[in-house]
Amino acid sequence: MPRPDELVFPSRRERYEDRRTERQPKKVLDEFFDHRTLLTVARLVSQGQFETLDFPISTGKEGGVFRASGPGGFRAVKVYRMSNSVFKRLPAHALEALRREASDRNRARLIYAWTRREHSILRRLREAGVEVPEPYGYLRNALVMELVGEEGVPSPRLQDHDPEDPEAFYAALVEDLRRMVGQARLVHGDLSPYNVLVREDRPVLIDVAQSIETEHPQAPELLRRDVTNFARHLRRLGVDTDAERFLEAVGPVAPPAEVV
Repeated sequence: MPRPDELVFPSRRERYEDRRTERQPKKVLDEFFDHRTLLTVARLVSQGQFETLDFPISTGKEGGVFRASGPGGFRAVKVYRMSNSVFKRLPAHALEALRREASDRNRARLIYAWTRREHSILRRLREAGVEVPEPYGYLRNALVMELVGEEGVPSPRLQDHDPEDPEAFYAALVEDLRRMVGQARLVHGDLSPYNVLVREDRPVLIDVAQSIETEHPQAPELLRRDVTNFARHLRRLGVDTDAERFLEAVGPVAPPAEVV
């Protein structure tokens, strides 16, 4: 079996042409893959989740998403940085949920809990019929999930790509949010064109770890903020909607069910 660092961006792998301007693999390797993370990648490989990481799809202060290859095809691997930057921009309700699982003094356990949280929320949304990447597994600070795209080419974010039929896109997004709120009983809490992908002219929601239970007192306010922000972008695409109509189409956050 190759060394852990040889599993990340192996030189023999051909990168598709749109990534020619990407930063050098060595720099990304140094920024994201400390010794513990490299061992985590090696463990996931030994589990059969994938064979190699090919290139970064997106990177940020909290972590990065990488395309992975293996016998089962392409996958996406989200790697959270092992640093405090992961939690600097988290909302209070998300930190509240994490603190029930790990101490603030144990940064690694908090990051592992955050990774586990995203995996479980993705599963919950998939079961409710919401279009999100299918989660395949996780370990420590790495989450393995479906690569949203075609033939190994990742789908673009809505921020970077306008759908051909904005009205149909809007209708599909309304249905996803209706299922998210009504069936999964979750509110995204950070919905924007940056965390919605466009696949075959339909939305796919990503970055769901900060989602909030509909029973939480802040849920109605966050849902309104989500649709208000998104309505602005949809209007720029020519969709005749506003925050009130969008919110009405999604439906209200239902009150908590009574315990019998």
